[in-house]
Amino acid sequence: MFKKIRDDIEAVFARDPAARSKIEVLLCYPGLHALLVHRLAHRLWVRGWLLTARWLSQVSRFLTGIEIHPGAVIGERFFIDHGMGVVIGETAEIGDDVTLYQGVTLGGVSGDPGKRHPTLEDGVIVGAGAAVLGPFTVGKAARIGSNAVVLQAVPANTTVVGVPAHAVKRPIPVDWRCFPAYGNEPGTVADPLQSAIERLCKRVDELEDEVTRLRRAPEPSALDDGDDDRRLVANLRR
Repeated sequence: MFKKIRDDIEAVFARDPAARSKIEVLLCYPGLHALLVHRLAHRLWVRGWLLTARWLSQVSRFLTGIEIHPGAVIGERFFIDHGMGVVIGETAEIGDDVTLYQGVTLGGVSGDPGKRHPTLEDGVIVGAGAAVLGPFTVGKAARIGSNAVVLQAVPANTTVVGVPAHAVKRPIPVDWRCFPAYGNEPGTVADPLQSAIERLCKRVDELEDEVTRLRRAPEPSALDDGDDDRRLVANLRR
């Protein structure tokens, strides 16, 4: 148990540059508090103390703002950064070295009593405000961008963004211990729709500049029927 706590604290140091000391992490990180309480609640849950485990998880929710169902299975070195508003459902399964940011939901879309929440494999990072909904698998070292809504399986080593979520680049092998903040690839534009909008805005600016240039052109002294440029300038001046 103490080794797990030590590993959880070291995971905070590895992924949050704001951490200054082990005492600070132990006292001031609600994600760590929620995880420690969950480990106890989960032990009670698997031993049949269902009501006690559920009550303990609700106390943790009240104190930390993080709701983890005691039935959820969570691996080693799990880190919830900031944490407020995180919800993890009953049948969710989380591997080792997984990171969640604030506002993440690992939820279900079915009322069936069986598996209805996602499985996150080792090294997955889920950005702030993202929702992962359904009984599918998010592959090892996948990244889910902020505010994405994921409704289907995500291959390993893939970044997805948007509503509904879609891949932004082809899968590439990466070291799953690498830590890209907020689930986005460093140095890249997160959403291809945003890129398209930016290209359209740039084109509109270019066209407006061209219209302004034509409006400022000298007044033609005479118009020839075959002179399209002069005719355009004249029309613009009207």
